[in-house]
Amino acid sequence: MFERFAADARETVVGAQEVARSRGDDAIDAVHLLLSLAGQDGGTGATALAAVGVATDDLERHVDSASRHDTLDGPALAALGIDLDEIRARTDAAFGPGALDRAGDDERRRGRRNRRSHIPFTPEAKKALELSLREAVHEGSRTIDSGHVLAAVARAKGSTAHRALVDALAEAGSDVAGLRAALTTQHRQAS
Repeated sequence: MFERFAADARETVVGAQEVARSRGDDAIDAVHLLLSLAGQDGGTGATALAAVGVATDDLERHVDSASRHDTLDGPALAALGIDLDEIRARTDAAFGPGALDRAGDDERRRGRRNRRSHIPFTPEAKKALELSLREAVHEGSRTIDSGHVLAAVARAKGSTAHRALVDALAEAGSDVAGLRAALTTQHRQAS
């Protein structure tokens, strides 16, 4: 499948490894693909994001927020009788603001791989790449570009990357439909 990737899609995949390393993560996830493509100058995905008003810094902030929410599921804990807000308040009082979130960061740092070793793809990232192929086929394209990867993330409901993208789009006054329209425009201009 990689032979069908256009230069910007290849750059997205290679860049995702660098994003994962810079964030101290042990595996490449769909959020790394999303952040990688958003940071590409002139890439189809980055251009479409800019067209709907989503800046890379805003997207990264939403990824961080969505990732924190994935770590501790407040509603699930509440169903068990655990008040996450109360635990946060007590933890902050005892150890300083943000101590609970920093504890999760320390756990990830302990599990870091050698910075030069291969970083594997998670099933979520593999699914995003598979969906990018489907997006390209659906569009009738012979190659997969970063816009197709972005469309795949927009399609992968329930993932951290999808939630971060939807939140960033909403903050910019847009939505997935607006993003898809911007992608269609980008693909038409490239043809």
